[in-house]
Amino acid sequence: MSLYDIPLRTLTGAETSLADYKGKAVLVVNVASKCGSTPQYAGLEDLQKRYQDRGFTVVGAPCNQFGDQEPGTSEEIATFCSMTYGVTFPMLDKLDVNGDSRHALFTELTAASDAEGNAGDVQWNFEKFLISPDGTVAGRFRTRTLPESDEVVAAIEAQLPA
Repeated sequence: MSLYDIPLRTLTGAETSLADYKGKAVLVVNVASKCGSTPQYAGLEDLQKRYQDRGFTVVGAPCNQFGDQEPGTSEEIATFCSMTYGVTFPMLDKLDVNGDSRHALFTELTAASDAEGNAGDVQWNFEKFLISPDGTVAGRFRTRTLPESDEVVAAIEAQLPA
């Protein structure tokens, strides 16, 4: 299944898919509001502002599977992201990234390996998946790799449409 074909829902309940971003580089990140890594929202928003006019977007995917660190409703998540970090990038409805109820998007994304060659389950909040403009996974970055790191920035720049 193509990443573009997977049905998704936004925080506001609207139907969407990654096909909306076909031809762009996309960084999909499983996010949480009450995590030690939550300040990564600031770096993600910086990437959004820096590259949005060059064919790039961040897509946030709230998940409550790691220590109940995303317990809020869609409205609470949206308010938190907007008021605390000024998030302007698209946000999906809360979904599961692992286990029997893993969303189809993460079934596809977790098949990709990280820099050490490890694929499989998302290990924690703020794991990042870079999707190329042609819809293939071009990179996977674990939680400890910050959005503004040289590694992530270089990977994004390499995927920006010409």
